[in-house]
Amino acid sequence: MRHSIVVLLGAVAVTALSACERNIDKAEMDRKFQGVNVIDESNLNEVMLSVRDPNEAVDYFQRSSAAAPDRIDLMRGLASSLIRAKRIPEGRAAWAQVVAHKDATHEDSVQLADALIRANDWAQAEIVLNSVPPTFETYKRYRLEAMIADGNKNWAKADSFYEVAMGLTTEPASVMNNWGYSKLSRGQFAEAERLFTEAIRADETMFTAKNNMVMARGAQGNYTLPVMPMSQTERAELLYTLGLAAVKRGDVQIGKGLLRDAVETHPQHFDAAARALTALEEGS
Repeated sequence: MRHSIVVLLGAVAVTALSACERNIDKAEMDRKFQGVNVIDESNLNEVMLSVRDPNEAVDYFQRSSAAAPDRIDLMRGLASSLIRAKRIPEGRAAWAQVVAHKDATHEDSVQLADALIRANDWAQAEIVLNSVPPTFETYKRYRLEAMIADGNKNWAKADSFYEVAMGLTTEPASVMNNWGYSKLSRGQFAEAERLFTEAIRADETMFTAKNNMVMARGAQGNYTLPVMPMSQTERAELLYTLGLAAVKRGDVQIGKGLLRDAVETHPQHFDAAARALTALEEGS
């Protein structure tokens, strides 16, 4: 009988030990999987920030933020996705909530300033940027500072900020295009053309810079297209821009010829150029 009790106690002990080991193993596995889930979620967040349809990212971050409303990474993801989706009023409000969070950074304030500029609230954007210490130096911060200085027609400050911004990025085409447009608006056409040329050299696909450069050339009475990579459709659109620039300068006959070239060059019907040409011919 005593032997049976000993055997029974031994079996109970073994069972308890096995259960304990299972509990330990389960706890350890839970910890490990929890770590994996955090990594997976972080990767998923990064993926969602770059999905083709930003509204899908908005839906994802809205659901995730509702489940964990205090997580600033999810708040940032939602704000960024709203801006990408061009839902500017919502994005502006979302970035304001991020900046109000206890863990907000100077970069968050810069993002809020960007959203405010997109919402055409330049005055508030300037206030937000002025709250960021001058020691916080990033490409985006100086690019926004330059744009605000442009709006204030503080040309010396704008030039200084554009130059600093160019030195803080490995992809300067966008800032050179903006700087060139600033020069164009000041009537400094030759300098604008130079900056647009540099922007195109940095990014041959940037049609905005190509179009701006043609405007700068047209403003100087130069009605020839520069040598640069362009598709047939782009060539037609640039001829159209050049034709309008010629008409604006009073060179109407040259403008008509360029508009005819634009209509003939475009691989499809170029309605805008055709209407402009018809209007000029009927008015002459």
